[in-house]
Amino acid sequence: MVKLDNGLKIWLDAYNQGLAQLMQSGYVATVEAVRDGLSTLTATCVTDSPHIARVLDTCVTEHTQVVPVRIYHPAPDRPLPVIVFLHGGGHMAGSVAVYDAICRKLSKATQHIVVSIDYRLAPEWPYPNGLSDARIVIGQLWPLLEQHQLAYLPTLSLVGDSGGGAMAATLSADYQDHPDVSIDNQVLIYPSLDYTMSQPSVTANGKGLFLQQDKMQWYFDHYFQHGEDRQAASPLFMAKSAQLPRTLMITAEFCPLRDEGVAYVQQLSALGIPTEHFHLDDMIHAYLNLESLVPIQCRATYQKIADFLTTSGDN
Repeated sequence: MVKLDNGLKIWLDAYNQGLAQLMQSGYVATVEAVRDGLSTLTATCVTDSPHIARVLDTCVTEHTQVVPVRIYHPAPDRPLPVIVFLHGGGHMAGSVAVYDAICRKLSKATQHIVVSIDYRLAPEWPYPNGLSDARIVIGQLWPLLEQHQLAYLPTLSLVGDSGGGAMAATLSADYQDHPDVSIDNQVLIYPSLDYTMSQPSVTANGKGLFLQQDKMQWYFDHYFQHGEDRQAASPLFMAKSAQLPRTLMITAEFCPLRDEGVAYVQQLSALGIPTEHFHLDDMIHAYLNLESLVPIQCRATYQKIADFLTTSGDN
């Protein structure tokens, strides 16, 4: 029988107790508090920030829209394949700065250039503004790297966690038949793929396991502000073809988003798309942001991503 990692259980008990006390005092969540909370949690628990040979803050511009990005090149003397990274945070929180250590670990483990996008967030910038920012960066990716004289190989992988995983899967669907943009791989880390919240694990794991069902609803209500069809916006329900990229799906047993990840990878497998499913049966949502509590599982995850991307050319 699967059970929650003991260290996580101890941490969760204290976290839930503190949360209950806050609620009893009349606390009401705000956007600023959620952003500060993710930032503080990640900074506290992801303390090892590896050196990367070249890190560059720059931006991509299209018309009047300026999209900041941070580029990590672990070996500037040789061309490397490229990851576009989309951070998590429920489309409301997270940033390039918050995810800096995670992107450094990803770049070092995979020996890929990582381009981390500081896309616009809800509620100030609701759906689909963040996706528009990502499309701008993807559309200008190779000229951007050339502009800064960064040695690269024109192999593109999308990587995202949680809400960023939703964005990665959406972009993969957008570009599956595109004549000029080829996405070779996608890595979806406990992604949010069903905005209707209709999968059984949302209810089964939606209380007391860090990502709460009611908080998910709150995130999505801030993200979709104009009566959009949430099912149509969900990667789980989007049209799919054999042109979708190779996919690594990472899920956690005690995550509310578990079942949508499982369903999505089954859909792709049925189409003949090469897929791998890495499931951690003792983890919760957002465990990469909790690394000091679960270092072994985090190391295994980065290694799995590296192995998957390294074998890309073999499939």
